[in-house]
Amino acid sequence: MDNELEEIRRRRMAQMQEQQASAQASPEAAAYQQEQAQAEMEARKQELLRKILTPEARERLTTLRMSRPALVEQLEMQLISLAQSGRIQNMIDDEQLKQLLAQIQPPKRETSIKRV
Repeated sequence: MDNELEEIRRRRMAQMQEQQASAQASPEAAAYQQEQAQAEMEARKQELLRKILTPEARERLTTLRMSRPALVEQLEMQLISLAQSGRIQNMIDDEQLKQLLAQIQPPKRETSIKRV
């Protein structure tokens, strides 16, 4: 997986350099290239997540993305990082994903109303 990430990074750097060169030529072409590069990065990220998450865990992420996209993005980056460092041995199931979510989310404040 480390090789895959390095390959993705290398391609992304090459694309960014091409974009800078072509951005001077035409802004529309640069925007299109940037959009294509971003779509490719997203596809690669989803492929890596398919390798490390069970279908139930992916479904939970998809559902959670609708209400908390920033949290899901943070969790996905953490999962990819763990996978690349070799710290994930088995696929992550729904229960393990719940535990990771609980660790990432800040503790909820409890409010109580006392009547006098």
